[in-house]
Amino acid sequence: MATEIGLTKQQILETVSGYRQRASAKPDALEKMFERDKDDLRELGVPIETIGDSADPNDLREARYRIPKAEYDLPADISFTPAEVSILALAGSVWSEGSLSKDATTGLRKIRALGIEVDEPIIGFAPRMTVREPSFAPLRDAIEACRVVTFDYLKPGEEKPRRRTVRPLALIDYEGRWHVYAHDVQADGDRMFLLSRIVGDVVATRERFDPALRDGAGERALQGLQDVAARNRALLEITPGTEAALRLARRGEPAAQGMRVPYVDLHIFADELASYGPEVRVVEPEVLRAAVVERLRAARDVHESQGSDA
Repeated sequence: MATEIGLTKQQILETVSGYRQRASAKPDALEKMFERDKDDLRELGVPIETIGDSADPNDLREARYRIPKAEYDLPADISFTPAEVSILALAGSVWSEGSLSKDATTGLRKIRALGIEVDEPIIGFAPRMTVREPSFAPLRDAIEACRVVTFDYLKPGEEKPRRRTVRPLALIDYEGRWHVYAHDVQADGDRMFLLSRIVGDVVATRERFDPALRDGAGERALQGLQDVAARNRALLEITPGTEAALRLARRGEPAAQGMRVPYVDLHIFADELASYGPEVRVVEPEVLRAAVVERLRAARDVHESQGSDA
């Protein structure tokens, strides 16, 4: 960062502590250490620029390396108060390191580099957000690398999963469930996929897509989910003072008979409502009512069969 023109690999090996002490090591060992350190820095969100020969940019024998200050530091016109830094640091700590995206990691690193004294924690502990779906990490990596992926997807009512080939554009958390917003190659259209319905591994292909496709994808995906929820509104009678009342009241609006609660996916919402047992009764729509009744009867039958076996 102290030089505008960068340093050659030889200059770095001769002057940077850690390499200098290993000057007597085999060249291959130093080379591997140098490449590993570059990868580690990039994983931490530190941008490294490689400057090749102006006459032949592909000739990296005398390449120079530098960390562009403009990309490393926050823009000069952005500033934060100590309280704002506390909020940002807390938001970043919510994520487990395994789930935190590279962009968020870079942002946190820049915030920590500000040197602003942070206010006392707002709460005594920080919540942790982890992702149970194994497909989250490969999808996140594919989005960042702009790679087309394939996966098997099992929709409710289908006996076998179908192979999907998509350009993943954004990961969205909505109502406590993760979705991937993607362009379905076979269908030639944008689709929303629930991560919990992805069966097996997400496989990244060698095919790449234009990064510009990701622009605004998160906003479009969220708006699409909100539009679906606005069209699907269930009328529920909920027992006051119960867990169902606590959870559903935050999402619904009082109605003449109970409460109107929006939902995105009928099958998932039916699972949730059935889990509340007698605390909720579905008034409408009839298709949702039937789905909840079906789940309750299935649970009853399982308990009865277990009781007879005993």
